[in-house]
Formats: sequence, structure tokens, C-alpha cells
Amino acid sequence: MGTPLPISVLDFSPMRDGETVSDSLRRTVELAQLAESLDYRRFWFTEHHNVPRLTNAAPAVVLAHIASVTRLIRVGSGGVMLPNHSPLVVAEQFGTLAGLHPRRIDLGIGRATGGPGADSEIFRMLRKPPDARDRFKCDLDELLALLGERQADDAAYVPARGLDVPVWLLGSSTSSAALAGTLGLPFSYASHIAPDDLQVALHTYRRNFRASRTLQRDYTMVSAFIIAAETDTQAQDLLASIRPILMQWFRKTSVPLATDKVTTSTAAATPEQDLPYAIVGSPETVRSGIEAMVRKTLADELMVVTLIRDPAAARRSYEIVARICRNITREPARSTTG
Repeated sequence: MGTPLPISVLDFSPMRDGETVSDSLRRTVELAQLAESLDYRRFWFTEHHNVPRLTNAAPAVVLAHIASVTRLIRVGSGGVMLPNHSPLVVAEQFGTLAGLHPRRIDLGIGRATGGPGADSEIFRMLRKPPDARDRFKCDLDELLALLGERQADDAAYVPARGLDVPVWLLGSSTSSAALAGTLGLPFSYASHIAPDDLQVALHTYRRNFRASRTLQRDYTMVSAFIIAAETDTQAQDLLASIRPILMQWFRKTSVPLATDKVTTSTAAATPEQDLPYAIVGSPETVRSGIEAMVRKTLADELMVVTLIRDPAAARRSYEIVARICRNITREPARSTTG
């Protein structure tokens, strides 16, 4: 007998035309409260630096506020880019959050090897050495140790030790998948960033998985770009309104792309070529798409990415997805792939 498919929300806190930073962050808080009211399991917040119109540079600060104005939903980073930070600082921040909000904090860790907000100038401003990304595995090992039970030879006191701070490894490549499996961590794959490698990354994770102290079997969450509306036509119209953003995303640039620069031919190609796992349409279409994605990926959870500009349409999309997923079940836990 299957269980209902857990769903979560990933938010970037983008500023819309005419908005201030305060407007954007207030809408993020409202979205988290909406997600909780609709029984979404998690609300995760991304980290980007120096990206125009994104206000998500300080996840721990935003998550602290969101956790204080919600009651049950898990809140977390999707994710903290570890090369930008000291493992000790991350452990202290999320350990403190876990102390304030027990059993509600997730720590998603990413590498951010390229793309907007991960350039050399940002590293300089963060006072990070050029080889910070090369030390990712060592820094991750140190972070996991700092979050674990205190050992006799530990030199530093960290408030996070022994608290329940689940660590997820985020990725959009097979290397992240293999590392997550080897360490026995849950793995969240960003299909909205690198859809082509989704299946091979999940296979790599499961093949490399080794049981750990916190996880006995492989566990995956997959992001899905979803727009739901009352009809297929309405959903496609909503997609068209954010097409320039999606093109900018896949051009891997933080330079805004003017709407009048989008030609009909290139715009029409974006969803099919760059978003093969996008699910856009009426409730019936979205249900079919989600069921197909879960069947294909065997994902344990689904993380919803929605960039709709219209607040009312965005709210309706989240409501439709929540209603649909209450009636979609996942299969019982699989045995770990060896």
C-alpha cells in the first residue's frame, strides 16, 4: 500500500517589477505560510549572491524568521553553498536554528561550481580563496563532524552537536550524486537546472549508496518546474509570461534579458529543449505529469519550483498541486541499490 507523495516548495525570492527588497521577502514569508496551510512538507530557500532581482543572499536569516511565523512545516536551505562559508559558521547557524525550532530545520548543502552568483568577484568579496570549491569534500566532512555527537577529542564547542539537523546534499551532476551516496546522505536533484542528467544522477546515487548513522536506505527528492491552472491554455499563458526568465536561466547569465529580444522560434523551444521535466497545464495534465515523473524517477519526494509572476495565479497553482498530490501515492521503500 503506497503513501501520499510528499511535496515541498523551493523559493528564490525574486523581485518583480516595481518591488522593493521588503516586498520580495514579505511575499516569500507569505508563500511559506501558504505552503504550510496546504500541507507541503518543506519550504526551502536558495542562496545566490550578486544576482540582480534575487533577494536570497542570506538563507539562515530568512529561515529564522519564517520558522518563527510558521508552526509545523520544515524550513531549510536549498541550499547553503558551502564554498562560500566556513563549516563552523554553517554548523553554528543551523545548530542555533535547530535549537530554536526543534525537528523543523533542514540543511541542504550545495557546491555552486558555476553560474550566476558563483564567480571569482563574489569569492573575493566573501574573502574566500580561489581553491575553496576544490576543498568541498573536506569542508563537508568537517561540517558533518561538527553537527554530529561530541567526541572526546573535539576541540571546539558547537551548539549544533547532537541536535537533529538533517543534512541533504544538493546537486545537478553525477559527482554530487556519487558523493551523497557514499556518505549516506539524502540527495536532492535540481532537474530545473540540469534536466539532462537527472536519470543518470539518480542511478549513480543509488548505486553508490552506503547506509549511514542517519539514513539506512537511499532517499531522493527531485525538483520539478510546475505551473498549474484551470485549463491547459491558461497554464501555457502563465509559462509564456516568464519565458524570458527561463531563457536567461538556461543562458547561465545574470544579465537581464529584455522581452523584446526573445524571438518566437527561440522562445517556443525553451520548455521542450531546456525544461523536459516541466509540468504545465490543467489539473488533469499536471496530475498525469507528476505521476509520470514519480514513476520514472522513483523519487521519494517532489520539490515544486514555480516562478509565476501573478501572485493570485501562483497561489492557485500551489493549491492545485497540493490537492493533486494528496491522491498520488508512492511505492513502499525500495531496497537499496547495490
